[in-house]
Amino acid sequence: MFRKPPDTPYITGVHTPMREELTIEDLAVSGEIPKALHGRYLRMGPNPMHPNPRKHHWFAGDGMIHGIRIEDGQALWYRNRWIRSTAVTKALDEPLTPGPRHLFDTVNTNVVGFGGTTLGLIEAGSTPVVIGEMLETERYTDFAGTLHGGLAAHPHVDPLTGEMLAVSYDAAKWRAIRYLAIGPEGEVRRDVKIPVRHGPMIHDSAFTGRYAIILDLPVTFSLTAAIAGYQFPYRWNPSHKARVGLLPRDGEAGDIIWCPVDPCFVFHAVNAYDAADGTVVLDLVVHDRMFWQRTSGPDSQQCGLERWSIDPATRTVIRTVIDPAPQEFPRCDERRLGQPYRYAYAMALTDPFLGTGLFKHDLSKGTRQAHGFGPNRHPCEFVFVPSHTGAEEDEGWLIGFVIDAIARVTDLVILDARNFESEPLASIRVPHIIPPGFHGNWVWDAD
Repeated sequence: MFRKPPDTPYITGVHTPMREELTIEDLAVSGEIPKALHGRYLRMGPNPMHPNPRKHHWFAGDGMIHGIRIEDGQALWYRNRWIRSTAVTKALDEPLTPGPRHLFDTVNTNVVGFGGTTLGLIEAGSTPVVIGEMLETERYTDFAGTLHGGLAAHPHVDPLTGEMLAVSYDAAKWRAIRYLAIGPEGEVRRDVKIPVRHGPMIHDSAFTGRYAIILDLPVTFSLTAAIAGYQFPYRWNPSHKARVGLLPRDGEAGDIIWCPVDPCFVFHAVNAYDAADGTVVLDLVVHDRMFWQRTSGPDSQQCGLERWSIDPATRTVIRTVIDPAPQEFPRCDERRLGQPYRYAYAMALTDPFLGTGLFKHDLSKGTRQAHGFGPNRHPCEFVFVPSHTGAEEDEGWLIGFVIDAIARVTDLVILDARNFESEPLASIRVPHIIPPGFHGNWVWDAD
């Protein structure tokens, strides 16, 4: 499905790191920003200060957060700020950021709002960082001493309980991972240690009303790559048996129902829920393999959107392809997480991991719509934002960055989710390229 491009580092072209921190006010707007949007769109990604072209990996490097504040139909400002890790504060000759560390303190993958706090996140061993209103790094946090290790790049909030759920792994501990449940008050309620082999990379997880879902797949820690000096020492490992674990949400490690699955790799799940017949439905983007040839970034040969029906009684997984077209960064209306849902949104993908458009899947009808942005324009991950508190599923907006590789600018684009193929409601211009990062979210103002 993909040709194999040269193994070039992700530090050139649209991926060229930014070299300064900017504040740009009163951004130009095309169209009309919905008046109900009061808050910040925030996006995290790597922005290495001093990359090593021979050893660099897209997933590595100093973190940078980008944000746009929207209020009363106006885009008040754009800011970008490095996450103040030990290395960054040293390079900028600034005081060390306060707060507890674990294993390392580079944070570069995701940014979320939780319990009135904005958190910057990464997997594999760092504690989260608390990010202020103006994107300043305030402190590292271990949730009042209740987080004993790192968190995860993709915790998910159960909209029915308010809990934040995560599967955490530590690059220095190859024989165990941890399932975490963090209460709405911001303290870890459950920390379940789960035995594994080989140190698997677990970028994402999912949950239902009954289970936390663990994806133990054959990308694992490579001591050879670590000794060779690669910043991202994870590689495809065909000797690691692929399996999906169903952990009862009140259970312990010995209660996990492990179900074998064909070798593959998953970065991102869309959603999961308990079916009436007792099975678990899990929707996710599946890659045939990962990190098996390149040392600079993702290198699967094919990927697509699948539905896995997991039967805890027979310990079997039935894989059904929903859409074979290459896509990534899938999202849904997160008010439906852990519950039956209808719509999924994803970035149409070309190699090497650049967006070419957006897809909208109607999982009830089995249909797909596409939204294009024109030649040489590359969308990143888009997030769904409901238009009001009681909005129906799909009643709201899709928001995300679109890079214009020729004009060398970036637009924050707002689409009407229900009129997906129509022209954007609004585009907010940032007069430079914001390098493709990973994950962004809308953070509402407190009121």
